[in-house]
Amino acid sequence: MQSALTTFFMPLFVLLCLLGILANGFIVLVLSREWLRRGRLLPLDMILISLGASRFCLQWVGLLHSFYYFFHLLEYPKSLSQQFFGLHWHFLNSATFWFGTLLSILFCLKIANITHPAFLWLKWRFPGSVPRLLLGSVLVSLVVTLLFFWGNHTVYQGSSNRKFSGNMTHKQWKKRMEIHYFLPLKLVTLSIPCFIFLVSNALLINSLRRHTRRMQHSTHFLQDPNTQAHTAALKSLVSFLVLYALAFVSLIIETTGFFTSESQWYWPWQIIIYLSTSLHPFVLIFNNIKLRGMFGKLLLLARGFWVA
Repeated sequence: MQSALTTFFMPLFVLLCLLGILANGFIVLVLSREWLRRGRLLPLDMILISLGASRFCLQWVGLLHSFYYFFHLLEYPKSLSQQFFGLHWHFLNSATFWFGTLLSILFCLKIANITHPAFLWLKWRFPGSVPRLLLGSVLVSLVVTLLFFWGNHTVYQGSSNRKFSGNMTHKQWKKRMEIHYFLPLKLVTLSIPCFIFLVSNALLINSLRRHTRRMQHSTHFLQDPNTQAHTAALKSLVSFLVLYALAFVSLIIETTGFFTSESQWYWPWQIIIYLSTSLHPFVLIFNNIKLRGMFGKLLLLARGFWVA
């Protein structure tokens, strides 16, 4: 049973990661070209290139880590590779969550029709603060990474020294570290950007819903380009919300160490963990005029090359 699931889901996981790598790499390349050509980036493009770069690296780290862990399960907790992968994985995950939160805030400020003075002030100040907020996200992610690194180093030292209180085994001690240190730490560090993300998305979805409801009274409701744009934006936001929530829940569950490589559901679980970083880039590409246009040209070029 396990070999059948592995045979099916392992290649599927590789395909998913490769698609995510290509999509995120495409976003980074297109926006980097725009940066070199114009000498500057818009606030939205700054966030997109940061998010694309972090996801691109995260996909590679996740791909290598999943296979290394699968084939070296026994020696993995006692090797330095756990600290090496953990150092990169925690930093990139934290940065990705913060960049995604900044993206949702920017969408909310640009699209939502809210007249509260605090919202209007934030709408005026936020675009100019994007570079500092991106740098702040990186610094926060570094601090979070150091906290996780300390925990991983403690686990590594414990496995090397083999000194535990009472009759506790290394596996029991590691499980206690996961429940009492890693899980609360991940809950706290990920819940903050997740809460901000949910608030900004709730405000934006409510604003779009009210606008759509008002436009329903128009006789040209279905043909109105503005309404169609708002409907497309609403669908994009809902998909972003679902994928973001899926990533948050999967990372929390992953901390408990429930799905080890010995489990028959290891590879399906890896697919769930990296589903957001692989699929959401395509949502961004198809909802961004600049990226969609370049992607269309790339498809036409590939089609011409294939036909020739």
